Amino acid sequence: MRTAYGISTRVTSALLLVIGVAMVVSALARGGGALALGVVLGTLLALLGAGRLWLASARGGGGADER
Repeated sequence: MRTAYGISTRVTSALLLVIGVAMVVSALARGGGALALGVVLGTLLALLGAGRLWLASARGGGGADER
């Protein structure tokens, strides 16, 4: 059974991933280079979200009850 914690972890991670990708696309569309602040921070957010999703799926949902 999935707990509210496990579901909220996945939702938050997915939001971080989407916001990060949107930041990168927006920064590049506005003419930013590879080291523009939006590209760097967006990449970090996207990697953070993807890593959290990966860890949550590796743990079996990320819930505290599922050890």
